[in-house]
Amino acid sequence: MNTVISVKVDKEVKESAQAVAKSAGLSLSALVNSYLRQVVATRRIELYAPEDMTPKLEDLIATVEAEISAGDVSDSYNDPDSFVAALKQ
Repeated sequence: MNTVISVKVDKEVKESAQAVAKSAGLSLSALVNSYLRQVVATRRIELYAPEDMTPKLEDLIATVEAEISAGDVSDSYNDPDSFVAALKQ
């Protein structure tokens, strides 16, 4: 037997969640049902709220990406001895 629940959510959140569900071949209803079943089965509520990157972290990532694009990266090593030898040069 099915029942209907009404939940108020931000419009953008709903649309984004629908897009995620659709990309997995699911409806938003199926996604919500699945999560609620998981809560019941595990008796755990898991929430995820990504933190915004700090300007410092954004700058560090931009620097690393620029170094990778420029090919300014270290050699790869197959064993620790080769790596240590390269450090000593």
